[in-house]
Amino acid sequence: MHTYPRKPYDVLVVGGGIIGLVTAWRAAGRGLRTALIDPEPGGGAARVAAGMLAAVTELHYGEQTLLGLNLASARRYPDFVAELEEATGLGTGYRACGTLAVALDADDRAHLRDLHALQRQSGLESEWLSGRECRRLEPMLAPGVRGGLRVDGDHQIDPRRLAAALLTACERAGVTVHRTTVTALRVVRDRAAGALLADGTELVADQVVLAAGSLSGQLAGVPDEVLVPVRPVKGQVLRLTVPPAYAPFLSRTVRAVVRGSHVYLVPRENGELVVGATTEELGWDTTVTAGGVYELLRDAHELVPGITELPLTETRAGLRPASPDNAPLLGPTALPGLHLATGHYRNGVLLTPITGEVMAEVLTTGELIHEARPFTPRRFTSLPADVREEQPA
Repeated sequence: MHTYPRKPYDVLVVGGGIIGLVTAWRAAGRGLRTALIDPEPGGGAARVAAGMLAAVTELHYGEQTLLGLNLASARRYPDFVAELEEATGLGTGYRACGTLAVALDADDRAHLRDLHALQRQSGLESEWLSGRECRRLEPMLAPGVRGGLRVDGDHQIDPRRLAAALLTACERAGVTVHRTTVTALRVVRDRAAGALLADGTELVADQVVLAAGSLSGQLAGVPDEVLVPVRPVKGQVLRLTVPPAYAPFLSRTVRAVVRGSHVYLVPRENGELVVGATTEELGWDTTVTAGGVYELLRDAHELVPGITELPLTETRAGLRPASPDNAPLLGPTALPGLHLATGHYRNGVLLTPITGEVMAEVLTTGELIHEARPFTPRRFTSLPADVREEQPA
């Protein structure tokens, strides 16, 4: 027998990672009767993410439009964290510690110099340091460091603690959390109208937000013409522990390109050190491989030789949700009542504050705020299917 709420929810959020949670929390804060569906809310990519809030050091050529959204979200982070921590009494591990991006050889140094020029052209604050100045800031760095960029505005947060706080915030705001799986979108008269759950229950809703990360493109019942062009990109990450005798090991996030591969080390206040991350186009595979662990430790060792003395406490692999242009899909789709909040790729944690704001505004007024307008899901729907599938990463 199907069960129904006495009246439809105003909003049904499919997916309980940090993006789904912040969407549900902000929707409830606007007075919308909100439900969230996820078998393990607070899980997903946040369990693997390092939590770098790196709008400046994550800048890539061709992504200047995304930079605007990233910076807008970074500016919101201090107030967002203060509000969330006050609402829940839970810490998020937010640290305004800055980031140091370093080069280990002449090619990497040239690449970093180019990045510095791009940052300056984009109006961003970063300071070029010599190798000696880098080692003065972080004495554990390898002697061969050739130079680096000091970015005091790129901070960090602990995504696992962030997810836990957001889940608590949702529950306190009155969000109904269904710890189960969605099997299909409910469509009535060419409009999204809720969801069918694994136990046969139908949930009725005026609006549905699909925020299921890499799985967002897999939901049954979504019409073919409503494209959700996200794919999984595997990332392996390591966690080590810095014993008290070794502290302080690093005072800020340190990152580099080693033989063309990006590596970063993120030190937490609790003594944890996160090392990541591989980027692998391997579909839905989440296997932790010896090769992935080896490459991360090898590259991290070249950067900070003392890392091999630390206990290795966790290895994990997860899936980042990537869109064809590596930017998120935010807002209404061509199917009335269905909205997307997915495709955040490398920037899900960074974009959490502004995503919550964007989606709450869309759900209450139907309008995208200025910063989010370039990221409407409809930017992909005019492409032929075969072209969409072949869009470069």
